[in-house]
Amino acid sequence: MSFRRALALAACGLAGGSVLFSAVAVAKQPARGGGGDAEPRPAGAAAPSPGLLLLPPAPAAASCPAAPGWAERPAGGGGGYWDSNWDRREPLALINLKKKNEETGEEELASRLHHCKAKATRHIFLIRHSQYNLDGRIDKDRTLTQLGREQAELTGHRLATLGLKFDTIVHSSMTRATETTDIISKHLPGVKKISTDLLREGAPIEPDPPVSHWKPEAVQYYEDGARIEAAFRNYIHRADAKQEEDSYEIFVCHANVIRYIVCRALQFPPEGWLRMSLNNGSITHLVIRPSGRVALRTLGDTGFMPPDKITRT
Repeated sequence: MSFRRALALAACGLAGGSVLFSAVAVAKQPARGGGGDAEPRPAGAAAPSPGLLLLPPAPAAASCPAAPGWAERPAGGGGGYWDSNWDRREPLALINLKKKNEETGEEELASRLHHCKAKATRHIFLIRHSQYNLDGRIDKDRTLTQLGREQAELTGHRLATLGLKFDTIVHSSMTRATETTDIISKHLPGVKKISTDLLREGAPIEPDPPVSHWKPEAVQYYEDGARIEAAFRNYIHRADAKQEEDSYEIFVCHANVIRYIVCRALQFPPEGWLRMSLNNGSITHLVIRPSGRVALRTLGDTGFMPPDKITRT
């Protein structure tokens, strides 16, 4: 029985069957009056066994309620699980079907689709900047600490030992990202560096759940969110159809930007970006296949650093 079918049966209460014991362990039932959703237990009713969630039987004549939309989607990618045209580079989206030659028909369509189809894989390495001086009042004063410089050296050495032919290093124009890039690039001679304002740190979207220690003004989400989304659309997509070989690209930027990009690339709810945490100098590796499929190889890897060199500021 598939997972979604099991959920549907659970939602029905097995339509008149006996009490259903959920396989999900429950650490503690909510106390009455404590704001939880649990209802008071009738007098004389047996208490539920610890760690088991009891679902009451549904009336025999009751109809099965509709299951949540995500549970009803069929397996195998149907029903909208994955938007294959997420980057608007799906071959069918790049050609004008109205201009199809009526004489050649399907043959010409197939040729045009092949011409627009990506052939190479893109490897995206997202590097968080190293530790920096938090006391700086303006950006130019927020330079790397001595430990931060050591972290950048370790990250650069790690990238160099991967034995990959990196194409470019695109980095945020903020001081801490620029200095991290300069140190990393010493380990990758000949790799072109490109600075951009799109990758600067900011507030991409209001996080869910919210946190009490970080509450930017609504206008900051409005301004930064549009810019960071623009960075995602500009840099994160499948390879151009003209690209023949796989590419390896480095992006040195910031924790908020990287976490948002990961959520968007994997088509996870972007509001969940703050549920992840990234160390300074960490490496996140995304792979974008010609089909548009995206895989996360590593998230915030700092296993190449000694424990006493790892920070998250």
